[in-house]
Amino acid sequence: MADPDVPVIRPPEPITITILRARNLRGLRGDSLNSLIKIEFGDKPLGETPKVECTGDTPAEYNFSATFNATFEDPMSLDELAYKPALLTVVEVLPKERKQKEEKTINLGQCTLDFLPLVRGELKHKYTLTVHPVASSPLEQIPPDSPRPEVDIVISVENALLTEQQLGECNLMQISIENLYSPPDSWQLMGQQHLYVTALPMPITGEKENPIVFPGGQLKPGVDKEIPSKQKKWLNLTTSAQGQAVYIPDCFIPEDPYEEEDGDFRSKDDREHRVMSEHDKNRVTWTTERRCYLDSSATKSLQAKIAKTRYWPLEVMRIPLPSGGKGKKEEEGSVSYHGVVYINMAPLLYPGVRRIRGAYKIYAYNESEVAEKTKRKGGLAEEAAKIATGMMARGSTSPFPKKGKDEKKEPAKKGASAMLKPSDTGSQLDSEAPVNVEGMQYVEYKSYLTLEINLNRALVPKRPPEELARRVAEYIPPRPLFPKRANGAQRAVEDFHGQVASVASLILDEFRDKFAEELEAGGLTQGSGDIEKRRQQLIFDLNSTGKYFAFKEQLKHSVVKIVREKYLKTTNFSSKEELQAFLSELYVYLVDQMHVGLSKVLSLEDKTPVPEPLTDSAQLKHFAREAEVNENFELATKYYQERIARNKNDPEHWFDYGTFCLYINDISKAEECFKECISIDQHHLNGLILYGVVCAMEERNEAAETFFEAATCVEPKSILAWTMLGLFYDGIDNDISAEMAFLEAEKLNIAAAKAAVRAAMDDGAKDTKEEGQGEEDGVPKDIIPPADYTSVKIPEIKQIPATPAEIGKGATGAGSKTQAGGKKGGVPGKKPGPASIGSHASSKENVGGSRAGSRVIRSPSQTPQLPPDEPEEPPPREPTPIPPRSIYMQVVDWLLDAKAMTFTERALAHELLSPSGGPSSEYYITLARLALQKKDVEKAEESLNEALQFDHQSPDAWGIMGHFKYLIGDLEAAKHCYERTLSFVTDPSETHSVYLRLASIYLQDGKFSEAKNTFLMACKRSPSCVSWLGVGIACYRLGELSEAEDALSEANILNNTDPEVWAYLSMVCLKTNRQVEAEQAYKYSIKLKLQDEDLLNELEQLQEEVGFGNPQL
Repeated sequence: MADPDVPVIRPPEPITITILRARNLRGLRGDSLNSLIKIEFGDKPLGETPKVECTGDTPAEYNFSATFNATFEDPMSLDELAYKPALLTVVEVLPKERKQKEEKTINLGQCTLDFLPLVRGELKHKYTLTVHPVASSPLEQIPPDSPRPEVDIVISVENALLTEQQLGECNLMQISIENLYSPPDSWQLMGQQHLYVTALPMPITGEKENPIVFPGGQLKPGVDKEIPSKQKKWLNLTTSAQGQAVYIPDCFIPEDPYEEEDGDFRSKDDREHRVMSEHDKNRVTWTTERRCYLDSSATKSLQAKIAKTRYWPLEVMRIPLPSGGKGKKEEEGSVSYHGVVYINMAPLLYPGVRRIRGAYKIYAYNESEVAEKTKRKGGLAEEAAKIATGMMARGSTSPFPKKGKDEKKEPAKKGASAMLKPSDTGSQLDSEAPVNVEGMQYVEYKSYLTLEINLNRALVPKRPPEELARRVAEYIPPRPLFPKRANGAQRAVEDFHGQVASVASLILDEFRDKFAEELEAGGLTQGSGDIEKRRQQLIFDLNSTGKYFAFKEQLKHSVVKIVREKYLKTTNFSSKEELQAFLSELYVYLVDQMHVGLSKVLSLEDKTPVPEPLTDSAQLKHFAREAEVNENFELATKYYQERIARNKNDPEHWFDYGTFCLYINDISKAEECFKECISIDQHHLNGLILYGVVCAMEERNEAAETFFEAATCVEPKSILAWTMLGLFYDGIDNDISAEMAFLEAEKLNIAAAKAAVRAAMDDGAKDTKEEGQGEEDGVPKDIIPPADYTSVKIPEIKQIPATPAEIGKGATGAGSKTQAGGKKGGVPGKKPGPASIGSHASSKENVGGSRAGSRVIRSPSQTPQLPPDEPEEPPPREPTPIPPRSIYMQVVDWLLDAKAMTFTERALAHELLSPSGGPSSEYYITLARLALQKKDVEKAEESLNEALQFDHQSPDAWGIMGHFKYLIGDLEAAKHCYERTLSFVTDPSETHSVYLRLASIYLQDGKFSEAKNTFLMACKRSPSCVSWLGVGIACYRLGELSEAEDALSEANILNNTDPEVWAYLSMVCLKTNRQVEAEQAYKYSIKLKLQDEDLLNELEQLQEEVGFGNPQL
């Protein structure tokens, strides 16, 4: 009986390569030739086709098949199929000459056959491959406009190499090593030649990691201005393949702007170094791609290791070129210039991200530092050097050493490398690590390596918008557009009422048409005989025209529904007596319901029309916010509920009421409001975010993540949505996802700043053109940004191109040096901090217009015309503007308005730690606003004092200081702060509460004229019941009764349930001797429960003085 624990190993799967035909071949004697094709896979020949004759018009039909097995015992077998191609060599067979024993052959060209489609699950794939000529081949003489030689090939398997489940769990990684720039100056093209090698570990299987080695880096001079080929090479084909056959078909190195790369050297401060390094200095070129097949265990291992430590080591080294002799084996294996690149692989754990690419700084290899950063012990230098030496010396295509005695004789890593030099003879006793002197040159010369890593499938899949919308709908079902209608007796009766009303309307129209002349003449006579006569005439007309029958048919269906739904009669009657009894009962019921239906549409008396409300939704919201500031929560609730009562289908009404419930800490009601908001509009951005906030507050993190992600799908360009998603991930300690969200928000913030600058430049250019004062470049000197970005900073930068491709079009080394020696430094007085944020934010996706503003420096045809001593200065590139506000401060303003205090604190903490943030006047003002919302007066005062130290002329700081003093009862200090706030040229962000509280202080101090003027300023900006009441009180105290009555009337129109308004109206009427109006106003003030005892006593005293106004007197 078989052991169930032993896994079943799949038998080998034959892979068939079928060479169908070749065409457009050319031999030594022209288009007519005999040819064959040799097939090799790795170091193993698979066979060759029979010799076939062909001409220019007739292709060579080979129809030859070669087979080799793909084994599944070794997990490396599929990996070899992924990265290793089959090499096809087209050979011309020349005719035998006399005294020649064998036929002479000439290699015409080569091409490579990729097995990747089979690894991806295909059963059969057909290629048409271009044959690349080898050196001195007759194919090189084919004119460029002639058809290229091609080969038709089919690769196939009987059964797919991977099952559907394996395809869903495995992954394919493509690692591309491009170039090493700014190498140490000691690397010279002359003298002893060396081999430049890079290596990194990769979990091809889940059990262990295997070294991925890239040998064959070539040192090239910086003066070589030939544009290097951007096509990627096959790994390990440099010894067997020739010419263009070493390149992977249709696989090129992309060109990304520096700001959009990952890695290091992305900021504008590093641009000069990168341009000079990539165009003036020597470089080491690989441009090689290695594919790695990762099974399900390897994929999980990779994901777990990236989550454990962000950084992945890639070692860089130099070794001597292998020689054919036997006496230099120790020297050939020695490693020098040992460096390491720390690749930040964390972006591969961002949802949906499959690619990282960038320039990565090379550090000196230090084993303890590598262990600390990457959590790995030991390095790959010795093993990689052996693999690279063997691959280059023997031409082997296997990147792994053969198992045998060599593994046992691997030397110790301590003293084998020549680049580790002890600082003194006692270094072993001092336990100091040896100093990597050669590796430190990488740091000194700011060397960097460009590389790219691609995944076929994202490690963390991103949920599609459709799934998020479905999940949101599961949590909160959308409200139906129309109310659901259920069949039943009630619906049948309602339908009957509707049909009766419809028929009645039609009969009334017929009556009016019949007696139109009498109606126009002055009306109908009302005698009993006249009425009966008109009825008979109408019935006659309806019967004669057939309309009576039509009306009866219209009512018939609704009557049938009543019989079925209400009386449940669906079968025949047993007797005529039963039928007659039922018809009598039905007739009585239908007549009664007919009268009910007619009463709904016909009335003998005109109804009083309901007047339209005098306040709209925006005014009610303003009144509610005003009541919030005055801490009159009952009145604020009334206004919010009134908005909802007017229109229950407006999501904004529910959203605003929900934010108010958050403020008064009624979480359950707030959740209900946000649910209603989302049910009405499933794409309501603010509602989705705040419902996510409520879920996060209640620790329902899965639901919260769904709603935050849904917000980013609803508005992908929303800074608010991405920042809130990052704050949520930060709260649950998901650092990698938080970093991804913040990076996306930073990119959008910079894109908004760029758009604002461009809009300002366009507007300024138009204005300048109209005035006839345009400059040479058409851009005005003084740019006025839009209102949202009035403080966008445009740093002064050096005049260097935006991308390397622009210099490659014609810039010389001297030109680049001229640029490097140009303007230096930035604008005086500006902090360099925000610049790093601007570059850091553009790592993943294209920011709109990042390359559109860059200009071509000069064309190749123009370069020789420039005098050598007077090089032409290239025009400056478009600078990257610094956003006026960080993403965190933009979100904080919204959070304070939404009363989400927990996330506000989190955002302020990020602002404090942000490179572009830190303590500022705006930061402390926001902190004070948060403290006032939490009723923490001590923290608010401390923050306001700090804000005023940063900016003593901030109207917002003085205004909030006034609110703080007002709340603690220091009215004199509050009045001083408010007056100072209004004396500034710039108004505070919120002036209504400043006017109201300052005017109320004036009222208490008896300064009625100042109070009147201040209240009028509030009325001018945003009138409300409170502001007009204040005007009325001030005018009443000044004796201006007419103006007081007008102001109080305005207040009463805006809110007719305020008892103070009615009390002051009563007093105005008492002083103007209007008894009835005074008594009526007094009754309303008492009915509405006037709470101000002093005002009530004053009113009653005035009533006693005049002798009327109170019915009880």
